[in-house]
Amino acid sequence: MTFYDKKQQYNALDFKKYISHVSDKMIKNSIKKENLNDLDFLNLLSPKALNYIEEMAQKAHKISVENFGKGILLYAPIYVSNFCINNCVYCSFSTANKIKREILSFEEIEKNCKIVAGYGISHILLVTGESSVKTSLDYLKKCIATLKKYFECVDIEIYPLNEDGYKELVDAGAEGLTIYQETYSENLYKILHTMGAKTDYRYRLETCERAGKANFRNLNIGALLGLNDFISEIFFASIHAKYLQRKFPSAEIGISFPRLRPAIGSYQPKITISDKSLIQAICAVRLFINRINITISTRESKNLRNNLIPLGITKMSAASSTEVGGYAKKEHFNGQFEVNDAATVEEVKAMIYQNHYQPIMKDWIKL
Repeated sequence: MTFYDKKQQYNALDFKKYISHVSDKMIKNSIKKENLNDLDFLNLLSPKALNYIEEMAQKAHKISVENFGKGILLYAPIYVSNFCINNCVYCSFSTANKIKREILSFEEIEKNCKIVAGYGISHILLVTGESSVKTSLDYLKKCIATLKKYFECVDIEIYPLNEDGYKELVDAGAEGLTIYQETYSENLYKILHTMGAKTDYRYRLETCERAGKANFRNLNIGALLGLNDFISEIFFASIHAKYLQRKFPSAEIGISFPRLRPAIGSYQPKITISDKSLIQAICAVRLFINRINITISTRESKNLRNNLIPLGITKMSAASSTEVGGYAKKEHFNGQFEVNDAATVEEVKAMIYQNHYQPIMKDWIKL
């Protein structure tokens, strides 16, 4: 059984109906539990649970410290291409958008590597648009080899591959995979993704299973918040994460909470996810899955990221550019989305210290 098959078990679940019957007693009982089931998790995602956010936050903090200590791992993305065959209506890189398309040479990649490594960053995320022609497997392997000269850990955020393709990238030195389902609603997914390989909902949903079989050390997933209703997206992303933990017990599983940011194109989000709802989601996930990495990127403001540190965050991006080769450019345009926190790495480190946490630049050494 794959996660696609498992997800079908929830087809009969009416989220709105269930949420409407959640009581204060149900929420209190769920917060007290050591091991939450799926319905306990839904209780904590309900609007009524916002009244118990302080209790949830205190428990989330306690669980996080017990499982991860007080360290926050810092990383940065390097975008090497924005060529894309997909039409994702919410993304600047969509093939429908008339933007300047670029792919970095290996000399240009090295130039960006030197700048980011100079910030003290040891963990890097290699990001591309989704085009297997422009960013072939051979190109990606050479990118990883270049990045490995400057960074201890290289993760990837690229187009989905088959298991053999992922094995080649693991052999080349890639250690982690980030891939967002965007929305777990199959019907909405078809509306938002109208062209390209990404139209295959099931193939994308099962991507982490192929990567897990290829022995990736880290698997990170998430839904793009703002495309669909908040509760069902967080619910399915977390059920997905728990499924991956059970299937790949030797891998570190992570979850991200990216909210939609302004991007090129005419798409206007119909749903707004408040800061308070985002905090609720993070606390609820920490109570539901005690041992899971939680990432907050520079999509969020410095002030909000500062307040989230004690609530279960284990990983943060810093000094990010979402533009191809953006670290070495003097003029900036055509980023994948607008960054919300432009703080330098030193400023982010200072913020973490002020919260009595430790910024981690390198969390392990491969033997």
